[in-house]
Amino acid sequence: MNNTSYESVMGRKNEIMKKAVGIDYNVFESGDIRFDYEKMMRDTGYSLDEIQKIQLATGVGNTPLLELKNLTKLARKVAPKGMGARIFIKDEASNPSGSFKARRAATAVYHAKRLGYKGVIAATSGNYGAAVASQAAMQGLKCIIVQECYDSKGIGQPEIIEKARKCEAYGAEVIQLTVGPELFYTFLRLLEETGYFNASLYTPFGIAGVETLGYEIAMQFREREGKDPDVVVCTNAGGGNLTGTARGMIKAGADQTQIIAASVNLSGLHMASDIQFNKKSFTTGHTGFGMPFSTGPDRSDVPRSAARPLRYMHRYVTVAQGEVFYMTETLAQIEGLERGPAGNTSLVAAFSLAQQLDEDKIIVVQETEYTGAGKHVQPQLSFARDNGIDIKFGNPRDEVPGQNIILPEHPRLIQAQEVDLNKLRRSYINHCIDDYGQKEISNEDLDFLVQETKSSIEFVKEIIKEKDIKISE
Repeated sequence: MNNTSYESVMGRKNEIMKKAVGIDYNVFESGDIRFDYEKMMRDTGYSLDEIQKIQLATGVGNTPLLELKNLTKLARKVAPKGMGARIFIKDEASNPSGSFKARRAATAVYHAKRLGYKGVIAATSGNYGAAVASQAAMQGLKCIIVQECYDSKGIGQPEIIEKARKCEAYGAEVIQLTVGPELFYTFLRLLEETGYFNASLYTPFGIAGVETLGYEIAMQFREREGKDPDVVVCTNAGGGNLTGTARGMIKAGADQTQIIAASVNLSGLHMASDIQFNKKSFTTGHTGFGMPFSTGPDRSDVPRSAARPLRYMHRYVTVAQGEVFYMTETLAQIEGLERGPAGNTSLVAAFSLAQQLDEDKIIVVQETEYTGAGKHVQPQLSFARDNGIDIKFGNPRDEVPGQNIILPEHPRLIQAQEVDLNKLRRSYINHCIDDYGQKEISNEDLDFLVQETKSSIEFVKEIIKEKDIKISE
């Protein structure tokens, strides 16, 4: 019997992962900084056409494209004359489990069944758990969802508890844990003990599943408007949403569309802090995931993450918690669409960014999510108030995460804030050099870092020079 101590289990993590995912990640490694990302993605073994068929079989995909005409009118009222792009959303809430993550889950669970696994496991406190549980039910597989749910006092956030309810409704066993390192340890133990498939968010199968979303956006706009959208806004957390969507757009030939990441600003709050766990009002789509997963994507639950957001984003913006709550209510009251907070994070950004574009331009929010009791504005704000958060109307720029939530007193105060992408790129490159203890890097490593950061050879060389690292011939 295997030693189940924390140190022993963590020491076996690569062995456990290889068995649970069916991928030998060593095949893609070079021994240096670079690895063969595109080969890893190709080795999923599924073409875009095959994935579309897999998803179609369980009712996933082909979701409607909706124009938000009333929200566009509102944006134009507060924008300079002649400005105010048309705002659209891809209504992913119409997927079986209520979010775009059904696309990831459909591919992963199908693959698990094809390989002969009896069940699937996913570590997630979000919509992905519900998606995996839904697809497992359709495919006749067992399902376990491991969820970081409570602080040490046993108090859980309404949104996370709502998602646990949804997972259980689909027949999954939900294991709820307190915040901290026990999540990954418990996840590894379960994979080893059950022999189930790791339906990770970050495998090539999961990311390839999202490519259909980007591909559909391009095809639907060409059919409807005769052109590709000018801007696609993606809510960014672990990076898979943006990565998969961008790759799908590129496969459709829509490589001129600007891809913009959006996250809720939770700067100053530590995601693994027991004290700060319930000081935030958003469980995903925030900077607590978006920033570290952009600058260090391989911190995920597989050796090499297939989500590499810096490779694909043209810009990155943040929005305030109060702005997202405000936009959630606005969407419901002027468009008649009640949707959850994840997609509305991007919608806030789109509302702001649309005012910087001409009226003939098109900006699309590439996902919506279902809403439920714990995701509604009032339970979330009530929970925040119970945890000492001051809630008021004013200017969202004055919001301090963990202290207050400021709802905009006028829509003109909704303003997405630009993130310095070069700062993130610099951080990513520094991580790579430090993590691998490199004193010298090859030209192949240099090219890899350029691709990973969507930058230039000159930019990467400048950072390498600052660290006194040599480039081998």
